[in-house]
Amino acid sequence: MAQSFNRLESVLQLEAKQGYKNTAVVGGIRQFVNFWVSQARDEAIDEADRAFVEQTAELLTDYAKLPGWEARARVVDRLLEKLEQRTARLARQTPTRTPAPQTARVERREKVVVQQRVQELELELENEEDWEDADDEDYDSDYEDDDLEDDEEDIEDAFELPPPPPAIDLPRKAPNPAGLNQPVTAIHGVGPRIGSLLAKLGATTIWELLYLFPRRYDDYSVMKPINRLQYGEQVTVIGTVWEVRARRNRHNQTIIHAVVSDGSGKIQVTWFNQAWLINKLKAGLRIVMQGKVDKYLGRLVFNNPEWEMLSLDSLRTGTIVPIYPLTQGLGSHRLRQMMRGVVEEWGPALPDPLPAEMCERLNLYRLPQAIYQNHLPASGEALVAARRRVIFDELFLLQLGMMGQRRDWQAEPARPCDLTSPLRDQFISQLPYTLTNAQERIIGEITADMARDVPMNRLLQGDVGAGKTVVAAAAMLTAVSAAPHAQAALMAPTEILAEQHYQGLSELMEPLGLKLILLTGSLGTVAKRDALTAIADGSAQIIVGTHALIQEGVTFANLGLAVIDEQHRFGVDQRAALRDKGPNSLTPHVLVMSATPIPRTLALSLYGDLDFSALDEMPPGRQEIKTHWLRPRERERGYAFVRGQVQKGQQAYVICPLVEESDKIEAVAAVEEYERLQNEIFPDLRLGLVHGKLKSDEKEEAMRQFKQGEIDVLVATSVIEVGVDVPNSTVMIIEGANRFGLAQLHQFRGRVGRGQHQSYCLLIADETTPEAEERLTALEETNDGFQLAEKDLELRGPGEFFGRRQSGLPELKLASLTDMTMLQLARQEAEQLIAADPYLEQPEHALLQERVQAFWASAGDVS
Repeated sequence: MAQSFNRLESVLQLEAKQGYKNTAVVGGIRQFVNFWVSQARDEAIDEADRAFVEQTAELLTDYAKLPGWEARARVVDRLLEKLEQRTARLARQTPTRTPAPQTARVERREKVVVQQRVQELELELENEEDWEDADDEDYDSDYEDDDLEDDEEDIEDAFELPPPPPAIDLPRKAPNPAGLNQPVTAIHGVGPRIGSLLAKLGATTIWELLYLFPRRYDDYSVMKPINRLQYGEQVTVIGTVWEVRARRNRHNQTIIHAVVSDGSGKIQVTWFNQAWLINKLKAGLRIVMQGKVDKYLGRLVFNNPEWEMLSLDSLRTGTIVPIYPLTQGLGSHRLRQMMRGVVEEWGPALPDPLPAEMCERLNLYRLPQAIYQNHLPASGEALVAARRRVIFDELFLLQLGMMGQRRDWQAEPARPCDLTSPLRDQFISQLPYTLTNAQERIIGEITADMARDVPMNRLLQGDVGAGKTVVAAAAMLTAVSAAPHAQAALMAPTEILAEQHYQGLSELMEPLGLKLILLTGSLGTVAKRDALTAIADGSAQIIVGTHALIQEGVTFANLGLAVIDEQHRFGVDQRAALRDKGPNSLTPHVLVMSATPIPRTLALSLYGDLDFSALDEMPPGRQEIKTHWLRPRERERGYAFVRGQVQKGQQAYVICPLVEESDKIEAVAAVEEYERLQNEIFPDLRLGLVHGKLKSDEKEEAMRQFKQGEIDVLVATSVIEVGVDVPNSTVMIIEGANRFGLAQLHQFRGRVGRGQHQSYCLLIADETTPEAEERLTALEETNDGFQLAEKDLELRGPGEFFGRRQSGLPELKLASLTDMTMLQLARQEAEQLIAADPYLEQPEHALLQERVQAFWASAGDVS
């Protein structure tokens, strides 16, 4: 790097260190730039350099006038980033050469430093007493559920591999496999106390203990001294804690800051929302940290690294040390010793459910080898191959179970419905608008399904405002035309949404002479009795309701179609309960709907037993909602915009941030925000309030007033996500937008833009991270819900779409539903196997059938 560019980087780093006070150089940044720019122009080596010099001069000339340290920090960070990019660009332009002797000497010196440090630590640790007892108290129980997606990213991305390493030697005489079902207390040295602690980690039998995999691995082959760390590296560092302090941010979240040194240098380490660490990390404590080297204000830092107390066992075990999930009272050293003994003794007893031919063809370890290498990896390559085998097993069993459910479902009889339903055709002909091509196509798919004597099981996906309700109405009319007293039911997750559906369907269907009934938990005694009677005697043909539809005492005369809206909000048992309300001899057709677009990866995983229909075309006239991301200081601009829209006769929403998963806390936040807006910001406007703790009739009244124009601005929590359709609302402010996922933000945004006027969504982020910024930028750039769903899956993982309890998925220990390559491979193999042996009845598949049943035993079905 030229001298002038070097000097600029030093000045900017010093300015950052001093808090952006314009004191890095005597006379201030502007005076420095006046002298710097001429030399930098002379040393620029290409057009990119010259452009950078002019840009720097422009940005720094008025540095002292910038409003506050945040604005100055953005300028400094931007220029430091540009300097890094320049360094990388010049490095790419430099021809590749054999490392110079000086470089080789530096690398050798690094290794010598690390080796010497390890030897010193070994001697120190050998002289310490009661180390194991300290290790047992290493972790708080809150630590056991930490995710390790970032730490394991490199491992999971490395599936395109050469053949696995040679198999290790396992004992020739394996124990009896039946012993795997013994409780963990059958292991020598494991008594009731340790057994209860292992049960907290999910291991009650020896078999389950073998599948208690490390949550990460400390790889001592990538250990480096602190003064040799580079930005973006994934490394292991051994160091001593110098100091620890805690602070709270304005959201009352605890942030722990520590300084760790290893003799070669020191580094700042930060942990977020782990207040208990202040009692664990003490000055003088030696720890092992593993994580990604990050950068803050030009300095290298660690953010939320994995860590544990340093032990002699960690240093001497080998290059790759497994780090297990822990619980209070069970330390890492003791658990590692226990797992080594269990794996060596019982690992060879594990029967392999996969045919040998499949393992050979797919280049997979045999199961005992895979389990051994997951716990005691001989190398990084062996670990990747071992994890690949276990991941394939989980996805393969998942797909086999899905296909079995589909087979069993289609074996049930259903009532065929006439392809030419007069009610449906009359309904479509009387619509005040023309159906989209996508709607016509999907109605045809549903009609063809319902004409068969096997039950339909179809998932209807559609973006906000794509017209799912009309498609569902056509399906319900097909069902009620099939037989005397035939019925169709629609179940929604909330009363607000159920009432919305009831009103919309009534407008569409009552002119056809059909009787509709609404059944919710808040109905009065008389109204509920009348509704139950109409459902039981068949006089009610279309029934709309909430969970009340599946309560005891609800008897359908002849249920032919069950429609489940926002299906991912219902548990497995709830969905099955509605399906089971059909007549004893026939299974009703099932249509499940989702306004949250589901990425194809998740759809293959979670709904492999359903047929898919995607409403990928918006009705004509549906305007794109203009979305803007505002910084907190721009909040007043947002309020002014809302006032302007109200003055034009429009209405607005203000969504309160999700504080945490608690209706009570959300309600408090919403009430406080409502009072602040009413008293300080919009005292002359009519404000309304909706949150989860309000009674049903209170929410209904607020919604009614808003829909009828009696409220100008509706303050709400996430309860507003579905169920409100107010064409006159044209603007939405989402406070704390950084706390929501893309899918939920997109759902919020879909509440506006329902009418003829241009609509807007204003995102206000109270605190941002790089990941949150990426979400908010994506929302600004597109209104395509399917595209946003894929991005949300990439950023946050499948757990944010569907919880395991809701989806009915078995537990996946290592597999990720975002791993499309392995998922497709597992699905392909499952399809081939089911085609050859549908019920896994062949002798060579007997063990596989047992594993599928055991895998799905606690999951239920996902339909």
